[in-house]
Amino acid sequence: MLSPFAPLLALVAGAHAHGYLSSPMSRTGLNAQSGADTCPECTILEPVPAWPDLDAAPVGRSGPCGYNARVSVDYNQPGPVWGSQPVITYSSGEVVDVQWCLDANGDHGGMFSYRICQDQALVDKFLTQGYLPTEAEKQAAEDCFEAGELKCTDVAGQTCSYNPDCQQGQACWRNDWFTCGGFNDGSKCRSVDSSPLNSCYTSIAGGYTVSSKIKIPNYTSNHTLLSFKWNSYQTPQVYLTCADIKITGSGDSTPPSSSTVPPSSTKPTSTATPSGCATPVPTLAVTFNSKTTTSYGQTVKIVGSIPQLGNWDTALAPALSASQYTPANPLWTTKINLPAGTSFEYKFIKVESGGAVTYESGENRVYTVPKGCASDVTISNSWK
Repeated sequence: MLSPFAPLLALVAGAHAHGYLSSPMSRTGLNAQSGADTCPECTILEPVPAWPDLDAAPVGRSGPCGYNARVSVDYNQPGPVWGSQPVITYSSGEVVDVQWCLDANGDHGGMFSYRICQDQALVDKFLTQGYLPTEAEKQAAEDCFEAGELKCTDVAGQTCSYNPDCQQGQACWRNDWFTCGGFNDGSKCRSVDSSPLNSCYTSIAGGYTVSSKIKIPNYTSNHTLLSFKWNSYQTPQVYLTCADIKITGSGDSTPPSSSTVPPSSTKPTSTATPSGCATPVPTLAVTFNSKTTTSYGQTVKIVGSIPQLGNWDTALAPALSASQYTPANPLWTTKINLPAGTSFEYKFIKVESGGAVTYESGENRVYTVPKGCASDVTISNSWK
């Protein structure tokens, strides 16, 4: 007699994989960059009821950060290259760009969500070196993350649609989650950005970026987690990954470590205009643009002398997005919050799918974040 799960298992066995949080870089992505996780898009909870009730599936050992059965890694505890410190700092109440990476051969459509659990004592269990949370603790954390959903509708002006594959009256008929295009009409998740193939790294068929904006809650933490959850429409699968982040108060700033600037360092072009200001902002959103021609499987990152750029640790360096990349304009870009007045050195690097790193040539680039009333600034560079 066939098991009642036989049709589901057959479907899962025939499906390729899939997606993971890539900006801010998830624990899964960091381990892939180290070369240890050979399929970051394979962190899957399956077979489970993923549709139409988006919150029906218990997470089990997957937890809010995911378990990758392909490489037998549980991302709900800190590992060799992830979980020891935040990869990015946000300000409470700030609207920020986030992004996940979708494999070209595993676009199953559906809906996705970003979440922050504000129970620090519970989250701390997922930040403790050498400790693996129990399944009960994983489910308790998942319940907390569900309660801490960062809604699409929280961001003014953001388009928050209902999923074309969901019918009014079903549990999936909601626009607080983010939605992909219709699976049945062929637009699927790729249609969110319509980015070029290999705009992000996946190990199977190359990746596409899927971008959104979220509003950070009025909450502060020196180290907490941003959890990403994608419910597939086509297959009984849920994808769970998380990134280590820091959230400061809107008036806080963290002074970075100082560094010595070489006399011949390269100074980038900036669109900021210095000006006097009665109430200078403590933190600026700095957009880094780099025109860098890349090939299949390569990712561009920025690494530098301050914690927000990894303190020269390439495993902690923020990745740039290729969502605007074209052959005529090979633009890679990212936005990072930095304290006003901060001086630092940096370089762009290319990271191969296997983890090999190539630095751009020449002296380190140098930049000082302006002081004033401007809330953002753009730095434009080209690979050298």
